[in-house]
Amino acid sequence: MGRDDAAHHTSVRRPWFHGGSALPMGAVFPVAVAGPGPVEEPPRHLFSGQAVTSGGRADGEGAVGMVERERLRVSDSERQVAVDRLRMAHDEGRLDLDEYDRRLAAAYGSVTYADLDQLFTDLPGPRTDPRPMYGRPFPAGAYPPPQVAPYGFGSMSGPPAYAQPAGPIGQVRSTGLQVLLFIVTFGIWSFVYFFQTHEEMKRHSGEGIGGVLALLVNFFLGIVSPFLLSHEVGAQYERRGQRSPVTALTGLWFFPGIFLLVGPLIWFIRTNDALNDYWRSLGAR
Repeated sequence: MGRDDAAHHTSVRRPWFHGGSALPMGAVFPVAVAGPGPVEEPPRHLFSGQAVTSGGRADGEGAVGMVERERLRVSDSERQVAVDRLRMAHDEGRLDLDEYDRRLAAAYGSVTYADLDQLFTDLPGPRTDPRPMYGRPFPAGAYPPPQVAPYGFGSMSGPPAYAQPAGPIGQVRSTGLQVLLFIVTFGIWSFVYFFQTHEEMKRHSGEGIGGVLALLVNFFLGIVSPFLLSHEVGAQYERRGQRSPVTALTGLWFFPGIFLLVGPLIWFIRTNDALNDYWRSLGAR
């Protein structure tokens, strides 16, 4: 290679010191290499009018310092995806009901990433690092906002596939109390239950059969009501782009599961718990 060939522009990975300031270690920028002479300074726009100190902290108005991840505050969407991951762990049998309820309350009350991280230290994840990676803060406008992914998983590109329901939130109903009301009223309470739950889901999402039609279906075609309710509950999750814990097939626990005696009870516990979890994920208590 001749001496003239060595004067081509190339990329050099090295810290750049200028006026007592340094770019972050490993920054890449174009320079002109012309033998042993001085290296050209990088373009001024790389600094964006701010100085980055050797300690890794940017000075100037609007700059963002390197804050420890554990001290950063989490958003509502990150609390929600953490709740979804806990629900998956509960469905897989990794958490009992008491532990699930305790961690669910802690997730909704979390303030920083450290608060969320401690809920997953004993749960397996798809990565070797059990801590979810949300990235680090950047100056406003420097990078596009990341897409939210399930807690403990990598980020996913693309916009959300579903519009978020914006109607009023429904009521959380104690499963044990509802079962007791079914028994002491000899099943009459089922009309009240089906009307209330379907009406709340209709007002919340704007879709579904609503309370009046659900009441008529339960009166004339009672065997269809369990399948219909499980389907509507599952649809609430799907409209938010989440995995549905129940579907119309869950109604099979009611019939022919009724011949197992405990089949209808299993159907009701699974469906009512799924509906309660959905309302809690939106802030209901």
